[in-house]
Amino acid sequence: VQLQASGGGLVQAGGSLRLSCAASGGTVISNFMGWFRQAPGKEREFVAAISGTGGSTYYAGSVKGRFTISRDNAKNMVYLQMNSLKPEDTAVYYCASKRSRLGSVVLGTGYDYWGQGTQVTVSS
Repeated sequence: VQLQASGGGLVQAGGSLRLSCAASGGTVISNFMGWFRQAPGKEREFVAAISGTGGSTYYAGSVKGRFTISRDNAKNMVYLQMNSLKPEDTAVYYCASKRSRLGSVVLGTGYDYWGQGTQVTVSS
């Protein structure tokens, strides 16, 4: 499975961006899908995750209420709608796929496939 993240860019604080993650080379319908981010000089951190059916979603406290994760299994796509962006949201954002339903969705080590990342820069 290959994951391709897109949609990043430069936006002013308070603005919005929508990230997309396209899966190819296999299906991720039953997989948990997650978004992680890594800012310069910082460790990778969990942002959001969604169950295979889309019925369950999970968010980091720092983005809850501002970001929304969704998926379209018919298109093998996952999205991250980011509103009310802040300068501290600046990072490279990665999408990831987790085959197993076991284990925590917030731990990056539990994910099997990763996209290449897309840069999000929020100016103040």
